[in-house]
Amino acid sequence: MKLYSEYRRHLNAVDCIIFGYDILEKEIKLLLIKRSFEPARGLWSLAGGFVKEIESLDEAASRILFQLTGLRDVYLEQSYTFGDIDRDPGARVISTSYRALIKITDIDRKLSEVSGAHWQSLERLPHLIFDHGPMVERALAELQIQIKVKPVGFELLPEKFTLVQLQDLYEAIYQKDIDKRNFRKKILSMNILEKLDEKEKETSKKGAFYYRFNRESYETYIKQGFDFSLDVN
Repeated sequence: MKLYSEYRRHLNAVDCIIFGYDILEKEIKLLLIKRSFEPARGLWSLAGGFVKEIESLDEAASRILFQLTGLRDVYLEQSYTFGDIDRDPGARVISTSYRALIKITDIDRKLSEVSGAHWQSLERLPHLIFDHGPMVERALAELQIQIKVKPVGFELLPEKFTLVQLQDLYEAIYQKDIDKRNFRKKILSMNILEKLDEKEKETSKKGAFYYRFNRESYETYIKQGFDFSLDVN
């Protein structure tokens, strides 16, 4: 006996909102592709695809992310499910969006070239197909909330960075200026950054010390009952 045979089936898809940070241009970027099939062929789109019968939503999102970037074990979190009846003119498609944070320099350039993937500035995004625009807006709003209470911002930075570069990242995500003294006081008070002997001298003669995020110190900090808080103005 075939269960649920009286119900029509719908297509399930996932769409990956892949954020990266350009440390030189000091801006958040989004990895986009030009759609290679109808409907909306040739228009800008998030990286996505249909969920296979043998995989979960998380597995589908990880597969699509890997096919585009060559990366595994990166920050990937489910964002929201979009199910408006007419969201896709091709068929009844329910799509779950995922928020990914990757380092731009880690991406497999050959794979991205084959896929036609391009980094686009979040401040100057082209028009996106279907409801991909609202997907991005929601994911960014979630990221702006999350970086206040979790150290996920470090997923976007190279292993070593200066305090100026760290603040630049937070300002790019918040999309506003942050008080320098307040920011440094808060981040250094948590003792989760390891100060290195090396200095960054490309942008100033005196140079600024590099730091590294210490995950073990962060875990200890949380276990001691403290909260990560970078809700700064």
